[in-house]
Amino acid sequence: MMKITLIGLFGSLMIYLFATAPDALPDQATATTGKCQFEVTALFEGVNAINDAARSIYTKRIVGGGGKVGLKFGEDWQEPDVEKGPLPALFLRLTAARLETKPPRLGLYLGSDAPINKSNLFTNEQLESFEQVKANRAPVFLTATQGRNIGMYPDLAGVAPCVDNHNEHLDSPKTDWELGDVMGATTWAYPAAMVSADDYVVVIEAMFDSVEEAYQQYLDKAAGFAQPVAQAHEWPGSGARILPARATFMAEVRTRAAPVLIDALLPAGTENKDEVNPCVF
Repeated sequence: MMKITLIGLFGSLMIYLFATAPDALPDQATATTGKCQFEVTALFEGVNAINDAARSIYTKRIVGGGGKVGLKFGEDWQEPDVEKGPLPALFLRLTAARLETKPPRLGLYLGSDAPINKSNLFTNEQLESFEQVKANRAPVFLTATQGRNIGMYPDLAGVAPCVDNHNEHLDSPKTDWELGDVMGATTWAYPAAMVSADDYVVVIEAMFDSVEEAYQQYLDKAAGFAQPVAQAHEWPGSGARILPARATFMAEVRTRAAPVLIDALLPAGTENKDEVNPCVF
C-alpha cells in the first residue's frame, strides 16, 4: 500500500522537482500534498542534499577543474579588476544571500569555532552542538532557545585552495588546517517542527533557484574577464578554459541531489518502509 501511495504522490513530486520543474505541480500531487506533513529534519536533509551536491560539484569540477586550466578563485573575487571566482565557502554565502530574498523562512549560514570572519563564530548552545558535529562528523538537530529548529551538518575542507586560504589568511585564528578537517558547520534554521508537502516543494525549489542564481553571478563575472570564459555544455579540464552553462550545472546538481531528496521524503523509524505511512491522504 505504501509503494502504491508513493507512486501517486512522490512520482509526480519527483518529476516536478528533478526533471523539468514546471510552473505548477501536476493535479495529483496538488490534490494530496496539502494533507501530508513531514518532520523538519526531512526538509533539512533535502536542502542540505542540494547544498552538498552544488558545493561538491562547484568545488571539484569548477574550482578543481578550472584551476587546472588557469581559472583563479579567491575571497576578493568581486573586486572590479579581479579576474577570479568565489571560493566554495563564498559560493555558499552567495546561495544563502539569494535564499534570504525568497519567502520560505529558511535560514542558511556557515559557522565555525575558528572562522576568518568573527561574525561566523559559534557561541553558547551553537558551539556545544558544533562540538558534537566535529566529534561524530555527523549532523546534529536541535531546537534553539528562540524556538527555531536547527540542523547542523559538518563542512569539510574539500580542496587545497580552501585550506590554503584559511591557513594563509591574516585574520585566521587557525593556520594548520588539513584536507578532510571539519572546518565548520552548514547550519539550517526553520521556524516549524513539521512541514507540509506544499511547503516542502516551495522551500526545495527556492533552494534550487538560489544555487542557480549564485552560479549565474560567477558566470556573469567570468563573462567580463579580459579574455571572457566561454560557456558550454562541458566542464573545464583537458586544456579547455570553459565553464558549464547554467542549465548544465543545475542539471548535474538536481541529478546528484535527487536520491537523497527522495529518501528524505520516505517514512523513517521502521525497518520496513512498506508498513507505515506517516501522511494522511
